[in-house]
Amino acid sequence: MIDLRSDTVTRPSADMRRVMQVAEVGDDVYGEDPTVNRLEARAAEMLEKEAAIFSASGTQSNLIALLSHCERGDEYIVGQLAHTYKYEGGGGAVFGSIQPQPLDLEKDGTFDLAKVAGAIKPDDYHFARTKLLCLENTHNGLALPLEYLAEASRFASAHGLNIHLDGARVFNASVKCRVPVSQISRYFDTISVCLSKGLGAPVGAVLCGNRETIKRARRWRKVLGGGMRQAGILAQAGLYALDHNIERLQQDHDNARLLAEGLEAIDALEVEYDLPQTNMVFVTLPEEAVGRLQAQLQGNGVLVASGRRVRLVTHLDVSQEDVQTVVSLVEQFFSQQ
Repeated sequence: MIDLRSDTVTRPSADMRRVMQVAEVGDDVYGEDPTVNRLEARAAEMLEKEAAIFSASGTQSNLIALLSHCERGDEYIVGQLAHTYKYEGGGGAVFGSIQPQPLDLEKDGTFDLAKVAGAIKPDDYHFARTKLLCLENTHNGLALPLEYLAEASRFASAHGLNIHLDGARVFNASVKCRVPVSQISRYFDTISVCLSKGLGAPVGAVLCGNRETIKRARRWRKVLGGGMRQAGILAQAGLYALDHNIERLQQDHDNARLLAEGLEAIDALEVEYDLPQTNMVFVTLPEEAVGRLQAQLQGNGVLVASGRRVRLVTHLDVSQEDVQTVVSLVEQFFSQQ
């Protein structure tokens, strides 16, 4: 199957499986898994942070960040459509009694910082205490401008806020912007990085920050049931991903561009693919094609999401030839209408 639903569907390569099989392991709850320790040290070094913690998922990594920055009755400001607000089950509120203050994002994935300033609560016991600003990079596949990250960092500091980045696909952003990932992470107090999306590991994320914050995060990970034992088997996949699968993200970006160009030639489709896009293409289908196109594609070995506005995601298991196949199948569908 050619699966364009998400880059979470990647499967570990044969080489990744081989190194996982021979991974050196210990009990990570005791801090004794050498492979986990190497992964955490490597991630902290790459992102130029003091420490890191390996977690089971990006959702868990973001959640322990929220719990480490905020206390009961505190508030975090977040995008209305950001993953840390919309797609993580309300974890901050459920587990930490942390109030989200969602705001609309601009089309490029940034905040209007004047609107953020207006949402920060006064120092008054009538209000939740605004403690944290959360950004997402990439957002809907868009790499945020570096100059904006610097501006947001200065803004947060001036308003006494910590700043967290949901960097699930931050390596896509660094490849797109052609800078080391540390040139992005430098603007944030904490940053969560998924290993299981475009980097191709089967599971896991790392949260990076200063030692004190990561110490709190380690306690919260345990409270959430996220203490893992011989987790080095999974951490070894993460190390392999960091060693082998970062630069190749450019291939995914190139394939997304080719996909967008091919689909733009089909009059019935509205295609969204802006210059800052990385590995995502958004396509709006005619009402009468919804469901029917997805079914026909699936019958021909292609999986795409349901709905009228469809996100198509390229990744390491999607080749240039696969992209050409998809475009051809979509062309055939609309030529028959």
